[in-house]
Amino acid sequence: MAETVNNDYEDVMNARKAATMKETDRKCPECGGTMDYDPATGGLHCPYCDHTEAVPEKNTDGGPERAEELDFESAELTGNCDWGTEHKTVTCKSCGAVSVYDALQVANECPYCGSNQVMEAADVNTLAPGGVVPFKITREKAGERFKKWLGKKLFCPSKAKKSAEADSFQGVYLPYWTFDTDTSTEYNGEYGKDRKVQRGKEETTVTDWYRTSGTYNEFIDDQLVCASDRHEKKILNSIEPFDTADNRAYKPEYLAGFAAERYSTGLKDAWKTGQFLIKKRLESNISSRIRSQYNADHVRNIRMNTTFSDITYKYLMLPIWISSFRFNGKIYQFMVNGQSGKVGGESPISALRVLLAILLGLVIIVILYNVLFS
Repeated sequence: MAETVNNDYEDVMNARKAATMKETDRKCPECGGTMDYDPATGGLHCPYCDHTEAVPEKNTDGGPERAEELDFESAELTGNCDWGTEHKTVTCKSCGAVSVYDALQVANECPYCGSNQVMEAADVNTLAPGGVVPFKITREKAGERFKKWLGKKLFCPSKAKKSAEADSFQGVYLPYWTFDTDTSTEYNGEYGKDRKVQRGKEETTVTDWYRTSGTYNEFIDDQLVCASDRHEKKILNSIEPFDTADNRAYKPEYLAGFAAERYSTGLKDAWKTGQFLIKKRLESNISSRIRSQYNADHVRNIRMNTTFSDITYKYLMLPIWISSFRFNGKIYQFMVNGQSGKVGGESPISALRVLLAILLGLVIIVILYNVLFS
């Protein structure tokens, strides 16, 4: 009986596999192999016979070509989705097979039929991505950018620069929220203007401080907030910015051959982070405005009261190459922006190089002192 069930199951899987190879647009029409998205061409590529196909620019269903701005106030799903070590089931759109994966990581290929259509549009607890910023940097280019980045690290040991080889790169689409909003900020603070004062034989600098206040208005476009808590934020921040305007409405084709991660930070908490980042940006811009307005040398004690209005958001998947390298028994993580190629991460530091730099700095200071005061 068990053998009959197994045979029936295999027959069903084989039938589904055959149907998938005919129906899915990710199956190569030349050899039947599974096609992946190719950052070099912006289309689909078969790694078995090199056949290529373009990703349709326009949606046949009449949908938008770019991710749409959605109203924040009317959003229904705003909570976090932090499943921790839980798992979830994923249904393949092509063959119907159900697989179990880590709750936040979505596999890039169905283990039964090889289809890339395993990231379903949505489930009962999460929003569907509105758009994708496709990979433009290939795996090979990412490796080249990594070597160049490491080569410019002043305090990195020469041995590490010559021997470091990236572990296998993993192309991942990470979830991000973007926020648009009109801001109006009432502010007050102080600005300082320096003047020289002669005291005996010495000339000193004195700063006169003045109070100021005003209103500052700015439209914020696409404030980024990472929706994943699984990765080093410092490294992620270092590979920004992304050109989020260059996004495409979500299509499975863009994720073909790459891993994709669901968001764990929900819309509500992401907006709290977004407000914090926006306020830091506004404070910097207001300080620059005050400096320019009064030709000031210093600005301090800025106090702000900001009002946010017409808040909209997008849920985007952004491309990142993730890898690491080993040197002297330690693993160093780094990432490459899959759109721009910008690299960020950790690198070894040579204590000898740091010491030499300090000594060189001291020598320069002594020389300058002797030139100026001898």
